[in-house]
Amino acid sequence: MTRKRIPRFKTGISGFDKLLKEGIPEGNAVIVEGGPGSGKTAFCLHVLHEACKKGKKVLYMSFEEPEDRLREHMEDFGFQPEPMEKKGLLRLKRFNALDIARSVEALLSEAKKELLIDLHPVLIPKDFKPDILVVDSLSSISSAFTGEENRFRIYMEQLFRYLESNHITSFLIREEAHPAHLRSTYTDRGEAISFLSDGIIVIYNVIYTNGTRGRAIEILKMRGEDFVRKIVEFKLVDKKGAVVFPEKLLKGNYQLT
Repeated sequence: MTRKRIPRFKTGISGFDKLLKEGIPEGNAVIVEGGPGSGKTAFCLHVLHEACKKGKKVLYMSFEEPEDRLREHMEDFGFQPEPMEKKGLLRLKRFNALDIARSVEALLSEAKKELLIDLHPVLIPKDFKPDILVVDSLSSISSAFTGEENRFRIYMEQLFRYLESNHITSFLIREEAHPAHLRSTYTDRGEAISFLSDGIIVIYNVIYTNGTRGRAIEILKMRGEDFVRKIVEFKLVDKKGAVVFPEKLLKGNYQLT
């Protein structure tokens, strides 16, 4: 029996796509990880813009910035979100992480603490079925489950299962002051999410010993796809968005954060 080939998704960020042999397998759940100001949101906004240009339906779930601020960010990069919204291709929506936590608790209580719960009421608007989902950010959702690590893990397990069963390609932003794979200490919550994900893209703040700062990016993990294993230069450019330089390795003395 011939195995069915999974279609690939191209981000449209040309320099980044060159780090992948074919693209991101459709339906993959990809964590976009990095410290404050590294460019995670900008990277994902660029991805969703390119997806909408191809006729894909995209939902941007924000737990931090309001919809108008996200539109301003897109416009700063030369993207025009309103025509895409009018066509029904793009939906920017702000959610409250505490509402998610309360809803999960209610569903668990109704299910008598069983692991299988219905995530649809607390995840995707019923009138919008996306091809691409951006969650900004997992860190905000995690903070709403403070002291309830088990609840958060259940939610994440069901989230990944929901995305997989509905063939939704997702980019899940996670803010880390120090990238998880560079830390010497083990954190169960972070490790669980990393294990459940299909891919991890890390965006670094780069601090050089001469006092200058820059950005860099690497693909740390991408299940089902060959990719280039190296850290390369990454920039945010006005009217262009995210720009990746696949041939520019970092040089000199620097620290990644």
